[in-house]
Amino acid sequence: MITIDSAFSGFSVDDVPAAEQFYRDALGLDVQVNTMGILEITLPGGGHAIAYPKRDHVPASFTILNLAVSDIDAAVDELNAAGVVTKIYDDPDFGTDARGVSRGRGPDIAWFRDPAGNVLSVIVADAG
Repeated sequence: MITIDSAFSGFSVDDVPAAEQFYRDALGLDVQVNTMGILEITLPGGGHAIAYPKRDHVPASFTILNLAVSDIDAAVDELNAAGVVTKIYDDPDFGTDARGVSRGRGPDIAWFRDPAGNVLSVIVADAG
């Protein structure tokens, strides 16, 4: 078994300045571009992730980052006010409402995309 000192997540983007603006201004996260041109994202609770440039980037078809919130409607209102679209799935069987919130199928959750097309969510998560 290896000894692990810490861990972080990483994902690709096609435009680091656009990602920096989105994660800082739309999501309110602390972000820095390091000397290698990689976006370092500080997450609430002490974790962090990186977004690295990739010329042949293909958006993730799965949720790369879940942001835990206590009030899904307030979070969706804030995202929408920042110009973020939360209604990204149109499948009538998927179970999202007109605002893009899935309710009553587990935790309330709304998905949205970053400028690189990666899928993120705001989700009501039990803090306990």
